[in-house]
Amino acid sequence: MYEHNLQRTACNMTYGSFGGVKGRDLICIQSMDGMLMVFEQESYAFGRFLPGSLLPGPLAYSSRTDSFITVSSCRQVESYKYEVLAFATDADKRQETEQQKVGSGKRLVVDWTLNIGEQALDICIVSFNQSASSVFVLGERNFFCLKENGQIRFMKKLECSPSCFLPYCSVSEGTINTLIGNHNNMLHIYQDVTLKWATQLPHIPVAVRVGCLHDLKGVIITLSDDGHLQCSYLGTDPSLFQAPKVESRELNYDELDIELKELQKVIKDVNKSQGVWPMTEREDDLNVFAVVSPNFDSVSQATDAEVGTDPVPSVTVKVTLQNRVVLPKAKLSIYVQPPLELTCDQFTFEFMTPEMTRTVAISVYLKRSYIPSELEGNAVVSYSRPTDRNPDGIPRVIQCKFRLPLKLICLPGQPSKTASHKLTIDTNKPPVSLLSLFPGFASQSEDDQVNVMGFRFLGGFQVTLLASKTSQRYRIQSEQFEDLWLITNELILRLQEYFEKQGIKDFACSFSGSMPLQEYFELIDHHFELRIHGEKLEELLSERAVQFRAIQRRLLTRFKDKTPAPLQHLDTLLDGTYKQVIALADAVKKNQGDLFQSFTRLKSATHLVILLIGLWQKLSADQIAILEAAFLPLQEDTQELGWEETVDAAISHLLKTCLSKSSKEQALNLNSQLDIPKDTSRLKKHITLLCDRLAKGGRLCLSTDTATPQTMVMPGGCTTIPESDLEERSVEQDSTELFTNHRHLITETPMPEVSPTQGVSE
Repeated sequence: MYEHNLQRTACNMTYGSFGGVKGRDLICIQSMDGMLMVFEQESYAFGRFLPGSLLPGPLAYSSRTDSFITVSSCRQVESYKYEVLAFATDADKRQETEQQKVGSGKRLVVDWTLNIGEQALDICIVSFNQSASSVFVLGERNFFCLKENGQIRFMKKLECSPSCFLPYCSVSEGTINTLIGNHNNMLHIYQDVTLKWATQLPHIPVAVRVGCLHDLKGVIITLSDDGHLQCSYLGTDPSLFQAPKVESRELNYDELDIELKELQKVIKDVNKSQGVWPMTEREDDLNVFAVVSPNFDSVSQATDAEVGTDPVPSVTVKVTLQNRVVLPKAKLSIYVQPPLELTCDQFTFEFMTPEMTRTVAISVYLKRSYIPSELEGNAVVSYSRPTDRNPDGIPRVIQCKFRLPLKLICLPGQPSKTASHKLTIDTNKPPVSLLSLFPGFASQSEDDQVNVMGFRFLGGFQVTLLASKTSQRYRIQSEQFEDLWLITNELILRLQEYFEKQGIKDFACSFSGSMPLQEYFELIDHHFELRIHGEKLEELLSERAVQFRAIQRRLLTRFKDKTPAPLQHLDTLLDGTYKQVIALADAVKKNQGDLFQSFTRLKSATHLVILLIGLWQKLSADQIAILEAAFLPLQEDTQELGWEETVDAAISHLLKTCLSKSSKEQALNLNSQLDIPKDTSRLKKHITLLCDRLAKGGRLCLSTDTATPQTMVMPGGCTTIPESDLEERSVEQDSTELFTNHRHLITETPMPEVSPTQGVSE
């Protein structure tokens, strides 16, 4: 309609019926140098400089008082009457001397001022009824509600830095609601000074309004700093659909039965055919292969390893994916046991055409100075297979396991004659040269028969492996009980592979020694002590944090007091408490690291105990899987759900089901609450009782039929789960019998000590 070319850089503007003009609005623009320019439709009316202006502030017009309200660079709210602006000295004559200004009688005079002590972000003037209007000012730390004459009606201190605000009508008489957005992506709603609602936004709002869209009232419209507009509402979803009224009619149950049978027949036919779930095997959709490089990387990728002085090697694992059908999005996740570390463990692929092949190469290395509980890794691929009935796709998972080489965490070491912990594994085949089983861990001897070999873990202890020349036995010994696991497991796996290559299928291993439960219980106690210590540290840290905040509040009150008062050493107490909080936080972090390391060692010992129980009782693969599910239920140990209470509940379930003695024992109600126990005595009793019942013929199964006691498979009497102190004493007696009956340790059938260069003979 019309256009004005501005001579000065504009900052903000407002409009209204200035001077009480009827039927049209005038426009007032504030420039960056503090000049107010008034435009009346197509013509420029006048311009006035605000006194003492340095930087322009927000500007608003009050029609009730016919005045402009702004916040000056002096951090005070100022009100100027339009009449005073109109009759003041024109801006073009600003260069006149001060005497001429005073003599002219047209100096610009402020109507009222209010010092708020901070810069303002926005000003809004509201009047929702016939009562007096209110002036809302949003500051950097507070928002103010002022009367028309500049007196404060109320103010509210804000906890977060605000970005925008909007006062709007309240349903309560005499109150005003205010929407305030802040830089924490939050939108707060106040009724006067009371916070009524707080909600999270996906962006920082720079402007907010309330509107009515398609008969939906109360829509909150926010604008982000990158130009995104969002329409929101508070509370639950609004009801946009009104269900039509249904005519009531009598139900014909015969027709309903016929319809139900027809629908059931349709469902049955669909389930027989492909239906929603395709009948093709998931391996046909996607195949996953993992290949471990036989050689180390030429340049080790272990840049952040904390193992000590030993050079840490890394080995490359190549994972290949081959698809048969189109898969829009497939996610590959690779897992290894800590402290093994991957250079990258997450990948995303898009197979847009069939018969595509994708290969990724990652490196694995040892990051910490303790050994992992397993050398097995897992590559898991999750994807969605679209079908005709489900276009979004059915989620599926396919996995591929790979085994890392022993040399990744182990070096050749000097064999040791003595050790604190020893195990003897019996076989039914003649002994095999350790050089053929572990190439690369010993030098070639003259007779090509190496019967003693040493292993040294990176940053850890040594393990010695001995093979008897005359008998069919192998001995593993070390200073740490949990270090025996990996070498023992590796020995059994390599023996099985060796005899399979020879065409021998009846190879078997056995264990006839005593179960090393005492050594196992020491690791359990150490892990439990770290959990208890961690709880105490966290409680103490919480107490010190509460104390720190209390001292802060006291100091803040002292600093805000108008009359200075002595601090009474509160600053010294604050500094001391701060140092305690930092020290306790460091102690909690260190304890968490120690607990994680202890849990890894406990898992290694648990694997070893399960292996020995399986060899001792010649358990099947299904029974060993049940033991692993009971003893290794957690991948991660936490304070809320720990290993001790979880394993105790699982073993108790086995003792009252498949290993129970009577129906009375099966009827026992176990505690369903998984709380951290007071000590580990109950867990150790149950583990001992489990070994005792397995020794007396008990067998593990997952049968749901627990109504009949399984005494037929358990010759001899079995000890019941203790229900009283008397029964607990009987359990302790049985436990003593277990240790004495099976106490024929390896030391009772000693193998003569030899030097590393000599053979082992009995």
